[in-house]
Amino acid sequence: MTAPDLHNPFKAALARREAQIGLWLALGDPYSAEIVAGAGLHWLLIDGEHAPNDVRSTLSILQALAAYPVTPVVRPPIGHTHLIKQYLDLGVQTLLIPMVETAAQARDLVAATHYPPRGVRGVGSAIARASRWNAAADYVHHADEQVCLLVQVESAAGLAALDDILTVDGVDGVFIGPADLSASLGHRGNPGHPEVQGAILNAVTRITAAGRAAGILCTEAQADLYLQAGCTFVAVGVDTSLLARATRDLASRFCAQAAPDGPGSGPY
Repeated sequence: MTAPDLHNPFKAALARREAQIGLWLALGDPYSAEIVAGAGLHWLLIDGEHAPNDVRSTLSILQALAAYPVTPVVRPPIGHTHLIKQYLDLGVQTLLIPMVETAAQARDLVAATHYPPRGVRGVGSAIARASRWNAAADYVHHADEQVCLLVQVESAAGLAALDDILTVDGVDGVFIGPADLSASLGHRGNPGHPEVQGAILNAVTRITAAGRAAGILCTEAQADLYLQAGCTFVAVGVDTSLLARATRDLASRFCAQAAPDGPGSGPY
């Protein structure tokens, strides 16, 4: 494994402003992750914030995805330096950090994803899957440049600080979280509310104008709207929702007591 093998195709595609279509993995299982890995999507988000994933289960899913031409993106439960270090050492190159509300937070996250002297990431490549246990002797010299840091803005406070966050060198993209944002704006459970949608589209305009990638999780029906608005990494579904919807639809055709679809209007 040499430096060219460290190339992050997702990061490169965002830099070229090429749309990357993804899917949320919330089932927390490597077998189900492998089922969707060969579908032709560009990226798969391994969710550790709301799904039952920890560092160990994330490793198992990464191993399942490794045989397929799809980029794993990992969302930790929180942007703590020690967790980021563990995920990077597993070989994760693209991170989506939830609940970022200040430029100071963003700067701390950039530091957490880089080795000294730029950052504070601990050097443990000899025992890290990321370097193939030091088979890639030049890993520590090239790892920083291939890390893709995506920060999640999903509150009124985050929107207010968005322009400051966008000035932070090392932030590759900003992901708008519709569910939490709708709650923060007083429209909990209604991300389709005109005020929420207006705030999202305004944020996307500001993100792209700053030369950063904009992303979102949405329904299939909303995807074209966000892509046309300038989003370049868009998740168009969630594995749990796909399974729940398919089984409810199947049950509705054969069982009188079939459960109805939930009231939510978003992909969650």
